[in-house]
Parts: sequence; structure tokens; C-alpha cells
Amino acid sequence: MSVRIGEVLIRYGHLSVDQLREALHYQKVHSSHFVASLVSLGFVTEDTVVNVLSRQYNLPVVDLSEVDIDINCLRLIPRDRAVNNRVLPLKKKGAVLKVAVTDPSDVMALDELKFMTGCRIDPVIAKESSIIQALEEYLGSDQTLEIEKVYNELIGESQEFELDMEEGTGEDQEVNIEQASEAPIIRLVNLILADSMKKNASDIHLESYQKDFRIRFRIDGVLYPIMSPPIRVKDAVVSRIKIMANLDIGERRMPQDGRIRIQITMGGRKKKIDFRVSTLPTLYGEKVVLRLLDSDKLPTDMRMLGFEKAALERFERAVSRPYGMVLVTGPTGSGKTSTLYTSLAKLNTDKVNIMTAEDPVEFNFHGINQVQINEQVGRTFAGTLRSFLRQDPNIILVGEIRDLETAEIAVKAALTGHLLLSTLHTNDAPSSIVRLTNMGIEPFLVASALNIICAQRLVRLICEHCQEEYKPPPELIQKLGIPEDEINSLILFKGTGCKFCADTGFKGRSGLYEVMDNSPAIQELILSEASASELRRVAKSEGMLTLREAGINKLKEGRTTIDEVLRETTMI
Repeated sequence: MSVRIGEVLIRYGHLSVDQLREALHYQKVHSSHFVASLVSLGFVTEDTVVNVLSRQYNLPVVDLSEVDIDINCLRLIPRDRAVNNRVLPLKKKGAVLKVAVTDPSDVMALDELKFMTGCRIDPVIAKESSIIQALEEYLGSDQTLEIEKVYNELIGESQEFELDMEEGTGEDQEVNIEQASEAPIIRLVNLILADSMKKNASDIHLESYQKDFRIRFRIDGVLYPIMSPPIRVKDAVVSRIKIMANLDIGERRMPQDGRIRIQITMGGRKKKIDFRVSTLPTLYGEKVVLRLLDSDKLPTDMRMLGFEKAALERFERAVSRPYGMVLVTGPTGSGKTSTLYTSLAKLNTDKVNIMTAEDPVEFNFHGINQVQINEQVGRTFAGTLRSFLRQDPNIILVGEIRDLETAEIAVKAALTGHLLLSTLHTNDAPSSIVRLTNMGIEPFLVASALNIICAQRLVRLICEHCQEEYKPPPELIQKLGIPEDEINSLILFKGTGCKFCADTGFKGRSGLYEVMDNSPAIQELILSEASASELRRVAKSEGMLTLREAGINKLKEGRTTIDEVLRETTMI
């Protein structure tokens, strides 16, 4: 049938005989479909193919992104037949089944459909890539199906588990999801890692309970159950992960930390990614959490983080100064590391010496000297920071200011001609001043060393594909502190849930930022040991937006929901 499509394209002047021969050879060598071969070689576009076939066979062209697909129709034929023949059942009306096809000249495929479904086939033409995408979204990708296949193997009563003990080298490893000959446990772990990437998860949780073994992914800050393999495989799965992370598989009484560096092959494309591994003994076995560290997802531009325009200008001005302290505050998982790394990426040039002390080092940067904190061998934040000052640094990043000793050295570094960036765990920007003075840092040192404080949170963004306007109850809006005269004119949105957001209504996250400059007025308040509420009042009068106000702005822009803002911020 490939030749027939080729002949039609030649007849309409879109393909030459030599190009047809080359495409057929390419198709044979790469085991690809003919239209995909033409597109890969650059001879034609998919739009050209569907338009020519539409004219030749007098059939309509459909855009599958605008078509409501009946999921029950998809179950009428096996998935492998739909993929192989590039066909997608759309809707059944009586004894007629409307089907999207890429090759209406393939009579054998249409007859096979008629035989399997018992329906008269009404073909329409669609792009091959659109059909493949729709099949993956509704019936699962090859990767998802492989996970199900391996999972079913594990359920079998006679299954024996094999672990390759020689692979725990701790070095870069290649995980290819197409390696079906691997032992089921190895394949299952490999596929879970690959699936977490496909779903844009930030963490993988493997949890052992008395009667079950649960695997969950954290996606956009929320945990979702993924699968519950048989409980008898939990030790084998955990041991496999320990081997990959170069941990002691015999030690189950103490927590362990490691790292998996792998190269994943997905759809013919190779991608490197790190997984930070943490094990913890619990009542019914070890809990394992893997944090995905994908450098491709790290923002390269401060504007991508979600700052308000004025707040971004203040923050960028502060990190551009040659010395002083920049603090980023917020709870765990609020995006502090992304903000600091993005700042460092902007500052990283051949003219400066940048040094970081981190626990752990999450991303590796060329041109930045990064030190992994290890308190077990005496490599503490304070000790490392003290050593940094003898290494002629220009810019220093301290992962976290946890104690008085670290805080004192950090302030000293900021006062002696170094730009120092660090984090604190406080609820908002003004509270960070109080936290430093409560640690024992003299107020005059804080006032002199500080450049800026940035408090932040992350909120989920409404999925653009299923976003719709809605009117929430007035009492819910009032919880935000919005004036009553603005409530009636407020236009709000929510996501209804669709295939693009896995029916959650949310896709991606953005930051809320509370940026407080160390202005002369703020310095005076610090010296007088003013309260956090007084610091906040003056900072707001100078233009600082609180976290709640930043959230309301995102709400008015139609980017997030009331529930997200209420969940991440408080009324002050």
C-alpha cells in the first residue's frame, strides 16, 4: 500500500520516482511506516499527504484534537492492530463505525476492521502522528503497556525473581525500556523510572505496609497512586534500587542515601537523568523515595519562575551586587533550589569564582565549584564555608543556614566583599529577620549584610486545554481578603480535567514571591529590633507584595485557582 500512496503523491507532483525509491528503502531499513519515512526524509509534510489523499479518495480530513472520541469504540479492536494499521475508531452510530485512517487505499486493513467489529466502516483521513498520539493517550503508550505486561508477570504464582548483583557500580547506567529479555524485577524498576519521567513526576514513593506495597508519583506537588505490585516483590524491588544506587542491600536497619545516574532510551531518544535515593526503615519494611533531578527542567531565565515584574527587578538588582546576603525562604518543596540555581546560572561567567556548599548537590554546573556536605566525616556547612573564604571566592551559595555558627560565617562573608546566597525555613520574608536575630546574630550585622529576602511558594497552574470560566461562592472569595466591591467583577477559571492533565485540571506549577528589600527604613527597624508585623507593614508601604497578594494576582490572570492560593498562603 506504500507504493499506492507514493503513486498518488507523484501524480499530484509532490514526489519524484527517485524519492519514492529512497523512501521505500528507508522504510525497509528503519522498519518504519511509509508516511513517517517520507516525513523523516523531508520529502513531504503530513499536511500535504492528508490533503492529497483527501482529494484522491474524496474523503474528509479531521483534526483529532477537536474530535470527541468514544472510548468504547476504541475497545472494539486490539490496540496492536490499531497501531500497526494506523487506524483510530472514533464513533459508532448504529451499524456504522467512523474510523480515522492514514491510508484509505489499504483495503485489507479496512476489511479486517469490518470483520472484527461487524460494522460498516466509514473512513475519514487524519495525520499519522495524531492517530499515534491519540492511541497513546487513550489506550496507553508502549511503555505503559510494557509496565502492565511485567506487572502481570509478577502476579504469576510461579514467578522467581533474579537480581543482577554486578550492576551496582554507582556509575552511569543505561536503562532501555525496550529490553524485554531482562528479569521481570529489573524491567519493572526500569519502567517505573521511565514512566515517572513521562508523567513529569518530581518524586517516586515506594511504601511498604502490612498487607500491600504501594508506588506513588508526586506530580505538580500532589501524590498520585500509580500501582500496587504484589507485596512479596517489595524486598526484590527495593534491593534492585539499592543496587543501582550503590547502597548496602544487607543493611535494612539504618537509613541510607545514594544516587542513581542513568541514561534512559525512550522512543529512540537518549536522555540522561539523576535520581536521588533515600531509604528509611519503617514498621513493615523499607520506604524508598527517589527525587528526579532533570537538568532540562531547570529554568534558564528568571522570568520563567513566575515573579511579578517589580519583584523580579528588585531581586535581580540584589543578586547583581558584588557583595551582601541574598536569602530565599520557604518550606521544603517550595522551589527555593530552582530560584537559587537559576540565579547562579545567570551569574556564572569566567570572571567570577562561584563556590557552593549543598546537602545534597542536586544539579551539576560547569564552571561552579560544588561541595557535598557530609557531617559524618566532619564536612559541615560552617566548616566548608570557613574553607571557602580561603579559596578567593566572589559568589558563595550555602544550601541552608541551620545554626548560629553557619549564620555568623555567612554574615562575615557578606560583609567582607562576597555575594552570599542561602536559604532559611521561615514562613515569610519579614520573619527571616526575626529568625536571624533569634539565632544570635547582632541586629547591626543583619542590617549591614542583608541585600534582600525572597519568600516563595508554588501553586499549580490551570490546564490550558480544559480551562473554563466559573463563579465560585462569594464566601470562598472573601476568604482571600478581596474587597467586596471587586468580587462581582472578578472573573475566575478552573480546569475541568482532560487527557492533557490526566483529569486533574492542573498542568505545571508557578512561583508566588514575596520580595523584601533591605531599604534604609527596613534597616532602621532591624536596628531597633522591630517585630515581623512592623517590618511587613513598612515593606508593604514600599511596594512589597505578600504571598497572598501575589497569589491573588495569579488568580486574576486566570492562571490558578482559589483553592491553590488558600492552600499555599495565609491572610496577613
